[in-house]
Amino acid sequence: MKKIEAIIKPFKLDDLKEGLGELGITGMTISEVKGFGRQKGHTEIYRGAEYVVDFIPKIKVETVVKTEMVDMVIEKILSSVQTGSIGDGKIFVTPIDKVCRIRTGETDEDAI
Repeated sequence: MKKIEAIIKPFKLDDLKEGLGELGITGMTISEVKGFGRQKGHTEIYRGAEYVVDFIPKIKVETVVKTEMVDMVIEKILSSVQTGSIGDGKIFVTPIDKVCRIRTGETDEDAI
């Protein structure tokens, strides 16, 4: 099993949710996060004063899938959220050793 984390632009969340649903993935965790990479921050003007916005609002989507689905999920994420402009985000894949559903006690692939 693998955990896939995608950091995306907020307005692409619905597209990603729909795309992952097409693959049969219905379980995911969504977090509002802030950060920056190469995009860095930007300058804004508020009431005549200029200030720097260091951290850009993003959405982090996390899901756990069977190892054989990883490439399909990555391709679906790319096709769902990629705009081609700076700040599109990143995808991280990490191994998962154990999963346990608290309600039923199911483990591993039965729990996802």
